[in-house]
Amino acid sequence: MLANTNDQSTWLKSYYFTRFAVAAAWVLLAFTVARAMPSLAAIMLVTYPAWDALANFVDARRSGGLSRNKTQLLNFIISIVTTVAVAIALGKSMNAVLGVFGVWAVLSGLFQLATAIRRWKSGAQWAMVLSGAQSALAGIFFVKMAGGAATIDITNVAPYAAFGAFYFLVSAVWLTVSDARRRSAQAAG
Repeated sequence: MLANTNDQSTWLKSYYFTRFAVAAAWVLLAFTVARAMPSLAAIMLVTYPAWDALANFVDARRSGGLSRNKTQLLNFIISIVTTVAVAIALGKSMNAVLGVFGVWAVLSGLFQLATAIRRWKSGAQWAMVLSGAQSALAGIFFVKMAGGAATIDITNVAPYAAFGAFYFLVSAVWLTVSDARRRSAQAAG
């Protein structure tokens, strides 16, 4: 059982650091290059939920399979649907894109929160609970904002991705420190 716990912790650290790095790079590009290049922004807006789908799929498979990880399976499905919906919404308006992102943020946030609760014993899940809850709240804000008259662009989505990156980093660092403390205690005992 300890080996399984160590394997899961090692996987989650790697997974969370990867999710942080990808999200941080996405945010950096959104606030710099993509804000002046609408075609790049469009590609990034489509690939963001696609990346989330892939990450949930890989994590669920690595963590016991899709049949054992229903919340991640549902997150995978909603992220695929969102990828297609964002591509379609780009042909309408950025408000429509933000509305799609809003609905997705609510649903994926709730699924992330449920996954974190299920994984609570794996450690560092409090940050994922906060991330899921904040995602759901941000989604409600996005839907409201999408119905307004404000000019929308990729920088309206970037802070959402930045908070996600932050929570993934916190979880990865928390697991790293917890593992180091556990190894130190085992070596001393």
